[in-house]
Amino acid sequence: MTEIMKAVRLHAFGGPENLLYEDAPRPFVGSDDVLVKVYAASLNPPDWYLRDGYRTLPPEWWPDPVFPLIPGTDVSGVVAAVGQNVAGFSVGDAVYSMVRFPERVMQGSGACADYVSVPSCELALKPQGIDHVQAAGAPMSLLTAWQFLIGPGHNAANPFQSFPHTAVPLKGRTVLINGAGGGVGHLAVQIARWQGARVIAVASSRNEALLYELGADEFIDYTKTAAEQVVNKVDLVLDAVGGAHMARFLSCIRQGGALFLVNPLGFSGWDEAARKGITVSSTQVRSSGAQLAEAGRLLDTGTVRVVIDSTWPLAMASAAHQRAAMGSIQGKIVLTNN
Repeated sequence: MTEIMKAVRLHAFGGPENLLYEDAPRPFVGSDDVLVKVYAASLNPPDWYLRDGYRTLPPEWWPDPVFPLIPGTDVSGVVAAVGQNVAGFSVGDAVYSMVRFPERVMQGSGACADYVSVPSCELALKPQGIDHVQAAGAPMSLLTAWQFLIGPGHNAANPFQSFPHTAVPLKGRTVLINGAGGGVGHLAVQIARWQGARVIAVASSRNEALLYELGADEFIDYTKTAAEQVVNKVDLVLDAVGGAHMARFLSCIRQGGALFLVNPLGFSGWDEAARKGITVSSTQVRSSGAQLAEAGRLLDTGTVRVVIDSTWPLAMASAAHQRAAMGSIQGKIVLTNN
């Protein structure tokens, strides 16, 4: 007999109202998997892109999933069962993970539910110094910042470019982070600072006090000042925003510097970058229990902390997506399931 749980499910693509909190089959646990009782799950851009059917992508990239599907990748919870081949995790362990990403990005990774099945290689023990809400807010944003600034940690082909992404030395360098108040940005500020960089944070004015608190050396309110007009000869720009005007940052990067693009779609400055000897690079974030364990030590000691924009009960996932659609998210939106 199939065991039943509660989950947030999509039966069709569309707006936040399409997210239904309802009964669903409890997931099967494979021999290399761990069943996690979900205490909290966070939202990331791929969650609302998936809900909408990735309609911002070219039609040939639109997914054709089997409905209903359960969205969500970032999760924190407690181990409920382990597969027969799993070592290193036991029932009752507090854990966190970015689940099956990007492999199931178009089908839903299943984190927005009472239980989720996670490959053991994508799982790490939750840092003891933080709670489940903060831990759930970390994985995708933390891994993105880590894989851009510290190193990818894998040899998988890069879907965005013909060459692998390579991190650059940060100690003693000046790094500008655009979108510094968001999920990836606020963690990138802290990681760059930890690595010994001088950090210029670009965000809206409501984030100024927070970003100085997180270690930024300089703050630019993009609603009043165009960063590229007042900054020059920085070593690295990490653009966590994307859009049609990413190439503008090339004018403020020194010869031989680098521009890292979290969302490179639409970048148009290849010729200018080549003339200036600027490396333009991107990478696809990938699940990694090993990197979450490594980065988790920074969360445990408070060297890096996750800022929470808001929390919502799992049953109110549609309202949480409405909050995301409003924009100006400071840190992460988290669904709780206590």
